Amino acid sequence: MADLNRSDNGRIVSIAQGDEYLDYSQLNQLEQSFRDWTENSKRKDVRLSRLSVLLIFLLIRYTGAKLNDVLSINIHTDLDWTRCLVIFRSDGNDATKLREVHISQSLADEIRDKIDTLKSRKNSDRPLDLDPGFVRRKFYERALECGFPKQLCGPEAIRKARGVELMQSNIPLPAVQMMLGHATPNLTSAYVTFSKDEIQALTRRFLEKESGRKTSARNSFFGKVTRIVKGSIEAQITMQTLEGDYILSVITNDSLKRLGLNPGSFITAEVKAPSVILHQGESDPKCSTENRFRGVVTRKTLGKIHTEYIVKISETTEVCAVISSTGNPSFELKVNDHAWVLFSSSSVVLHVD
Repeated sequence: MADLNRSDNGRIVSIAQGDEYLDYSQLNQLEQSFRDWTENSKRKDVRLSRLSVLLIFLLIRYTGAKLNDVLSINIHTDLDWTRCLVIFRSDGNDATKLREVHISQSLADEIRDKIDTLKSRKNSDRPLDLDPGFVRRKFYERALECGFPKQLCGPEAIRKARGVELMQSNIPLPAVQMMLGHATPNLTSAYVTFSKDEIQALTRRFLEKESGRKTSARNSFFGKVTRIVKGSIEAQITMQTLEGDYILSVITNDSLKRLGLNPGSFITAEVKAPSVILHQGESDPKCSTENRFRGVVTRKTLGKIHTEYIVKISETTEVCAVISSTGNPSFELKVNDHAWVLFSSSSVVLHVD
């Protein structure tokens, strides 16, 4: 038996009761665990082995491919860097059995760089051809490191989570089916007809948009709504970022209705630089400001009227603050100093893609 869940655009997605999968934030947390695990290896041979596992994870994570299909990739014939395609061959070199899956330009560039590293040390057309049991064990180890049940982090579970992620992001169902290589189309696809070229174009546009979210613009945070507390006039919105941090915003009930926000909605939160307050030191400041992030000053631009500070609060997020140059003379932040970034919930502006 299945529950029928309606997404924001009216699509009905059928999810079996008790059927679990990693959500968007958890998938990104797992990905970061793989990246850290690879980078933290001190031995070159171990790091090379881990690099292969990381590549396998990235290909399953973003193409939704089966483990065996990824392990069979020939790096000379199955990776089209010009068109940003990964080619899966379900039956040798039979052209009628090929499945082409788009990846974003940034992911293609990253995979090519990592493949070049592997090629320089492995004389093989299939440096990803590892033992499936070994790969599964490494997936389970990363799951335990993140505190996730291992059954949700195996290659097959990641493939499923990717499919659900695409569906919830409003990719047309035929496009998801083509991407995952499902032989039997879901009956829901009968309601919409797309040509193969249209499906490829829609998928590519989504992947590029998704890739752009990986590196947050300054003072811009992408995530999903986790909680809404509605009052008589205003509503407090809690969103979780890709890094797992939480941002609070207060908007009017009219804005809440206009944006169509619900728990699980994907949104972008922005805060203007003049609204950002900086606090020197490593200790948590004693103040009532709701949003607070610890970071390191990476750049300082001194002006006659204002000084611009860039504070890095995560690997992918920088926050810009503009402070009066003629203000508190004791306020003297320098590059590499630790600082707290503070901004109120009322200064956060929300956008829906």
